[in-house]
Amino acid sequence: MVECTLAGKRRSALLVCLALILLLSGCATGGGGRGNTQAGAGWIIVQRGDTLGQIANRANIPLLRLQRFNPGVDARHLAVGQRLMLPSQRERAPGSGPYRYAVRRGDTLYSIARHFGADPKQVVAANGNPASLNIGQMIDVPRGRGGSASTPAASRSLPDPGPLPSSAKGWRWPLARYSIARQFGRDSHGTLQPMMLSTTQPERAIATERGSVRFANSMRQLGQVVILHHDDNMQSVYAFCQTLLVSEGESVEPGTPLCDIAQDQAANNYHLLFDLRHGGKPVDPARVLR
Repeated sequence: MVECTLAGKRRSALLVCLALILLLSGCATGGGGRGNTQAGAGWIIVQRGDTLGQIANRANIPLLRLQRFNPGVDARHLAVGQRLMLPSQRERAPGSGPYRYAVRRGDTLYSIARHFGADPKQVVAANGNPASLNIGQMIDVPRGRGGSASTPAASRSLPDPGPLPSSAKGWRWPLARYSIARQFGRDSHGTLQPMMLSTTQPERAIATERGSVRFANSMRQLGQVVILHHDDNMQSVYAFCQTLLVSEGESVEPGTPLCDIAQDQAANNYHLLFDLRHGGKPVDPARVLR
């Protein structure tokens, strides 16, 4: 059952929804794509014509997650032969606290610290000054000196994914019967809020467009959540669900039932938080839905 009231949702929805794409790390798998992935190493070599968004799509990794694990990379100036780290399912780049990093072949604490822009002494101290490193060993990497990695998620700058693709139009609304309880936009405090839909009767959320299920599980304060990946680096998020009707890895068509939305006992109605993103950046659903 959803644990927060509508007022609580208004306060916490932004930061939690910004974290949703990051949580896809539990569903993503590293992939080689067209670049030369070093087997078992979790790296990919940039090829001529590659963009960060294309690499993320080929590797089945959210663009924001790929960027967070490569903090020194400028998405606008990729170089042929440049190495990019492909994070594994176990690795984490949370909004606060250290990275959780899996040691790769040839790593040293110094090389790991250099990649993340961290202080080598702090990396050593954070891991008890280990005498040796083993491939696959999980270590903590404190945030970099520059502070960019510890900037709150709401203010972090994402790579510009460019204009909305031509495919992002005429999508279905996620509910058949609804009212708009909250439009997409900034609240009185200047905080960007996702769209909230409301209905007085039980409803099923449906897929707005063809895609694949990258996340279908529970999240604290958001109940059950479904995240879909679509063509052209688009993502859609459906939160405050009660019962999930799809599983991770499943392909869906427009109109496929995704979940039964949960009832807000305090307000005596039902809510669906709906979020659209392009390359990890929020998009006003009014620009995409018909």
